[in-house]
Amino acid sequence: MVEETPWQQALRYANRANPYPFYEELRKEPVARQPDGTYVVSTYREIVALLHDPRVSSDPRKRPGPAAALEEGSAEGSADSAAEPIRAVLTEPNIITCDPPEHDRDRRLMMPHFVGPPHAPHLITDLQPDIRRIVGGLLDDMRGKNRIDAVDDFAYPLPVTVICKVLGVPLEDEPRFHHWVETALDALDFGPEAGSEEIQSRQTGGRQAVQEFGQFAADLLDRYAREPGPGMLSAMVHDDSPEGPMSKGVLTSNALLLIFAGHETTVNLIAHSVLTLLRHPDALEKLRRRPELIVPAVEELLRFESSVQFWHTRSAVEDIDIAGTTIPKGAPIFLAYGSANRDPDRFADPDELDLERRDNQHLGFSQGIHFCFGAPLARLEVQVAVGEFVRRVQNPRLVEDPPPYRHNQIFRGPRHVLVDVDGIRD
Repeated sequence: MVEETPWQQALRYANRANPYPFYEELRKEPVARQPDGTYVVSTYREIVALLHDPRVSSDPRKRPGPAAALEEGSAEGSADSAAEPIRAVLTEPNIITCDPPEHDRDRRLMMPHFVGPPHAPHLITDLQPDIRRIVGGLLDDMRGKNRIDAVDDFAYPLPVTVICKVLGVPLEDEPRFHHWVETALDALDFGPEAGSEEIQSRQTGGRQAVQEFGQFAADLLDRYAREPGPGMLSAMVHDDSPEGPMSKGVLTSNALLLIFAGHETTVNLIAHSVLTLLRHPDALEKLRRRPELIVPAVEELLRFESSVQFWHTRSAVEDIDIAGTTIPKGAPIFLAYGSANRDPDRFADPDELDLERRDNQHLGFSQGIHFCFGAPLARLEVQVAVGEFVRRVQNPRLVEDPPPYRHNQIFRGPRHVLVDVDGIRD
């Protein structure tokens, strides 16, 4: 039996709750070629260098295919085969799966309708009262309960409600797209279990889910084309700037991205923030005593438990020499953000939670041209949610540690976080 690499071990579901010992081993070889031809980059300095390197493409269409990057073995379990459930359906790029100048144009078209300046400088900050109202209502609904689920009762409802409002997606459609998102994510597997019958069956379901989700987004855009409405999607359809509007296919692909990314990663961040603070009662108490620490605290929580553990669509368009290794042209590149954010060469005592950490330039939102589009909104949501949870929930205690985790390896997060509580303060 061939011994698994640290990366393969980190990707096993049994290690989902704690991949960090495997990341520590992985960092001994900063750029590590895997048996399937993928190059995994696990150290902070090297990841930052590649995020700013024009020889690295984010466009899967530029990758020649698994065979071109392989010197041995088969393509089974490779980046291409693992992502097939989604790529087989989404043929048009979105802003995280294309390169300049295409990327730059599409991002310019989208940014004014989301983050605001200079067109609407208060777009995100003006959402704060709504976010506080939603958070307050969720906590009020917990009154009288002795046990809550920090995922289902709190971490999920907030960002999904907010992103529906921002985009103009009817909230009553949430149960449908929630099912599609969960099904599609469960179909992605980049580890040694990818070839199992169970995962292959999930991939079939994942293709169907993405197809239905894509049709939902296309129908919504068609509706807004006929009759303009509130939110970002309608604004994008009717963009009258010199460069706009986008093509129907690109609009649909980016609409799916916005619906998905606009809540999925924030769910994991809120859930992990609650979980981490309950594991570190001294930090929880410090934040309760000093609520002004919520801004650096959220940055530290982003570093400590990265919502996006790695990204998988990048590849080399030329040979790249880095950290004593040559990544050959055409090879898939995985950037392991979760490992880089625990790199001791960049962060002092990286496995310690420090709510007042200085110079905390984590990669929780990536860097470079693909820096997270929704970072300002995510930060605001998590600051309000975690701050109010700490302030209002009385004597929260973990029921199960570690909690059960979701299957997906990229968007790593707990499926449930059960918490016993003594009550909810006003």
